[in-house]
Amino acid sequence: MSYGRLWRTLHEENAKLMEHILFSKKSLLVLTIVFLSFNLFSQEWHYEITCAGTGVQGTYLVEVTSYGKTVDAALAQMKKDAVHGVLFKGISGKCSQKPLAGKAEVEYEKKDFFDKFFSASGDYEKYVIVDQNTGLEVAKVGKREYKVTKVVSVKKDMLRKDLEKAGIIKALGF
Repeated sequence: MSYGRLWRTLHEENAKLMEHILFSKKSLLVLTIVFLSFNLFSQEWHYEITCAGTGVQGTYLVEVTSYGKTVDAALAQMKKDAVHGVLFKGISGKCSQKPLAGKAEVEYEKKDFFDKFFSASGDYEKYVIVDQNTGLEVAKVGKREYKVTKVVSVKKDMLRKDLEKAGIIKALGF
């Protein structure tokens, strides 16, 4: 094999390798964009919810710890977290309760309903009572993250009734 032929073969192989690498980088870039866009538009739940005592009839009294970029954002998220916790996580502590929805899969099975329910203009807020007279614990836990803890009431009977009427969860005893 002559030097020219060897050089041309190596050059062709190198070109194929570079084309493969370029294709791989493009594929990786597309996959990264798809993954990031999925994460940007999906709701991630990051909170703790525990029993805070006995509430008035038809409610759960819960202590919720939520996180946000500002204290106000964490407080707004706390209302969603309280309802989400009662529905899908359940309440831990001395008066523990199972999730109202029965199983966490309901959130994904009825995704369209719950995306709207937990949106900024969603109905979740009518099921939460925030007592302004109870204490608020605030802690800065990162450069741009706050942790807030507060006791709130969740109107569990009203929530259950409305979700049963909407066909989201099954009625008790059926």
